[in-house]
Amino acid sequence: MNDLLVVKDLRVNFLLDDVKVKAVNGAYISIKKGETLCLIGESGSGKSVLGLSILKLLPENTEISGEILFEGKNLLELSDKEIRKIRGGKISWVPQSPSTSLNPVLKVGYQIAEPILLHLNLSKKEVYEKVISLLDYFGIHPPEKRYHEYPHQYSGGMRQRALVAMGTSTKPKLIIADEPTKGIDILKKVRVIKLFERIKNHYKGISLLLITHDLTLAKKLADKIAVMYCGQVIEISKTEDFFKNPLHPYSKALLDSLPSRGLKPIKGYSPSMINPPKGCKFHPRCEFFSNRCLTEPPFFNVDGNLVRCYLYDRG
Repeated sequence: MNDLLVVKDLRVNFLLDDVKVKAVNGAYISIKKGETLCLIGESGSGKSVLGLSILKLLPENTEISGEILFEGKNLLELSDKEIRKIRGGKISWVPQSPSTSLNPVLKVGYQIAEPILLHLNLSKKEVYEKVISLLDYFGIHPPEKRYHEYPHQYSGGMRQRALVAMGTSTKPKLIIADEPTKGIDILKKVRVIKLFERIKNHYKGISLLLITHDLTLAKKLADKIAVMYCGQVIEISKTEDFFKNPLHPYSKALLDSLPSRGLKPIKGYSPSMINPPKGCKFHPRCEFFSNRCLTEPPFFNVDGNLVRCYLYDRG
């Protein structure tokens, strides 16, 4: 089996008093060894919750079911002690906010060293040398000086690179990056894309799950695109196919909303995650709606790509 990660029928509910927020509603994704999957969709579609579920980093008021298979093991069945051996070691997380994700009272070098000390059997001298090498590789100069500095002494771009250095420090098998280009200008976005391109080229065989609403990032870096809407993955396509011929009506509307394609807004409003629509979650906004859409569609295979839409039911 070539799949490193398979998420099957994942359901995540947040319990708030007498209200249940259905953040993820039967999601499926798979990532092969050495593959980059970009998970895209509007804000609030459940992308980050899916990513956090993989590392079991959800609050206590969470109901979760389904399977998250990593190297054949269901992570949802592991104890806290067992998942801590994987989290930060075999699977790393690069959060979306460099300004708040680094501890302001700890030196950056020590924070990068922490997962190495925890997961790799190295001496303190070897750990220090590895951190210096990482700082140098990611262009945080001079590394010996920067090791001993605090986050407020780093620029925003340097903090971003420090988080990526931390995420690659243990040579994980999977890196999950949450909105790596959120809230930054076009020049910094180009640098982030180049940063992840460098990771892919340098760490051969590493897998990436990039959670983003940034279609430019997805087009540049992804091998496959997974589209999420109202807690469900509704399309998984090879990147070239997706940008040439998106399958799901929502995917087409998402691409048409880009400035380069006419800046057409998607009709209607994002659905409630407390009381989502029955059947196809996109049907209240879809021009192809029929009564059949009130029943939840399965995935249909279209030339090796997957889509949840009855338009592709050839039966």
